[in-house]
Amino acid sequence: MKKLFIIKIGGNVLDNPAALESFLKDFASIDAPRILIHGGGKIATKLGEQLGIAANYHNGRRITDAQTLDLVTMVYGGLVNKQLVAQLQQLGCNAWGVTGADGNLINAKKRPVKDIDYGFVGDIKPEGVNTKLLTTLLDQNVVPVFAPLTHADGKILNTNADTIASVLAVALGKVADVRLIFCFEKKGVLRDVADAGSVIRHLPRNLYDEYLPQGVFADGILPKLENAYNALNAGVKEVLIGEAGDLVKNTGAQTEGTLITL
Repeated sequence: MKKLFIIKIGGNVLDNPAALESFLKDFASIDAPRILIHGGGKIATKLGEQLGIAANYHNGRRITDAQTLDLVTMVYGGLVNKQLVAQLQQLGCNAWGVTGADGNLINAKKRPVKDIDYGFVGDIKPEGVNTKLLTTLLDQNVVPVFAPLTHADGKILNTNADTIASVLAVALGKVADVRLIFCFEKKGVLRDVADAGSVIRHLPRNLYDEYLPQGVFADGILPKLENAYNALNAGVKEVLIGEAGDLVKNTGAQTEGTLITL
């Protein structure tokens, strides 16, 4: 395997049927091995409100108590994942919907309590990825579609989708030339969240460190940036953050969005 695209989709794209349909068509058209990781937090929050389960976040990450764990397992691993798989199958893409528990694809550990108790949240390391099984699936033209759930000690754990994408990129980067792409509804990382045209085309680590204390980055983008730099530090060659509608461009030589580098 040479080129491998690891693509994370989330945010408002999942809530927009037209944008999602367009994205999935583009994803299905990619003529290369690929993996899709999806979120679904807004869908989980909406259904949680109907069930009387309030969402609780810290620094853009969901705190997961027992009720919330049941909710996200149903929404992420069931509703969202299987709808995406069904749509991709219709487009001729042989998608296979999975969580980290399926085939022991991603083994994690429950996040220890420090300043914040995140509850049933999983932390993973590259050695927790079943690279052998994933490589076998990809070699058979199967396209894994990951829900943001892992497992440990017989329990499902809620795990940030950006983190899963990053860790998969690091693990599979040892056997393939990986490009990690975070797709969402904006053109890239914005210098001013109120100005859709203020895309930062190149964000090296020193510029990120300069902007962070200035409050430039909204909470939602912070996990993406954190995981992008973690992936680069661990050897991933390329990380892009950009609009879902630019996916085809971002799998080619001339890319759009924000290029993340060390």
